Amino acid sequence: MLKAAQRNGAGPRQPGENDDICPVCKSSRYLNPNMRFLVNPECYHKMCESCVDRIFSTGPAPCPIAGCARTLRKQRFRKQTFEDLKIEREVDIRRRVAQVFNKQESDFETLRAYNNYLEEMEVTTFNLLEGIDVAATERKLAAYAAQNASSISQNNAKANRDRNTQNAHTAAQKEQALLNRSAATRSDISSLAEREESHKENLDTLTQSQILISQDEAAAQRGVILKKSTARRTAAEKARDKQRSQQQQQQQQQSSSSSDAEVFRIEGLRPVVEAPPEKPYDPFGGISFTPSYYTLQSHYEHPWLEKARTEPSIVAGGYDLREYYQRTMLEAFAGLGCFIEEEMGEKEHIDGDEDGMVATEGAAMVAGGDGGEDVL
Repeated sequence: MLKAAQRNGAGPRQPGENDDICPVCKSSRYLNPNMRFLVNPECYHKMCESCVDRIFSTGPAPCPIAGCARTLRKQRFRKQTFEDLKIEREVDIRRRVAQVFNKQESDFETLRAYNNYLEEMEVTTFNLLEGIDVAATERKLAAYAAQNASSISQNNAKANRDRNTQNAHTAAQKEQALLNRSAATRSDISSLAEREESHKENLDTLTQSQILISQDEAAAQRGVILKKSTARRTAAEKARDKQRSQQQQQQQQQSSSSSDAEVFRIEGLRPVVEAPPEKPYDPFGGISFTPSYYTLQSHYEHPWLEKARTEPSIVAGGYDLREYYQRTMLEAFAGLGCFIEEEMGEKEHIDGDEDGMVATEGAAMVAGGDGGEDVL
């Protein structure tokens, strides 16, 4: 077989040709086809999975690549996404910076302010990619993230909501397109069946009567076609109306989302008006039970009270002297503000009015009875 392959121009595969070699253990895919390579975002040095398990299973360890002294951890190793490690590193850095600089154009008052914000974001990304003043750039990025943590979290939540809305809209469009295709397919099948049935009927008519299709049958056939076209247009209009209503609902949801908070050292942002804090719930509806004639103290001097504070038979039952203070003071000041003379005067006045009304009614009844006897 080997000689046949050589005769056909396909020579035997040599070790090292287009094979990935681990820089640590020097193993290659030629000898181990199932070998997997992993990278760590700290230094982006590639090594095989067996070397990762062997070196980093016991804990953090320095990178085994010569010239790299960074400390790596096993849980941060992951599978390589791009073939070029430079692209892998650039994508990770841009993703990390974009998670911090996540404002939109709608958060700024002018386009120039938004462009300045994008320029600052790109300068930070470029410095991290090219290794220009990395320490100062990292400190600046960390300080920005710490001072604007609430705004960043709000923007991330808003982005997630927009992403979910967009996914739902895309799914709805796909579903609507599938329904339209299904409806069109059913309509085509129905039209084909009707045409075949009509053709069969025409053949039967020609066979039996040997005459052409009458004008009435042609008009009926045109009516069927017109009805089908009208039904198709009605279905298409309903689909467009449903899609238009979904778009309006999404626009209303996007317009009702709250604005983001102001960001540190970013100019041109629109002011955010915070909602007033909610008042605490009052089950009594604003009615105050604080006494106005006295101030209840937490301690009163009296021999009996001293005995009640220290007597085990009283204290063991859970008796609280503050309840006694409150009840005693309430009973002592309960009569203040009540004027008996005024209340009695009002009562006598009301009783006198009622007696006069009763006497007047009795006299009227007597007078009415006498007049009735004279008349009779």
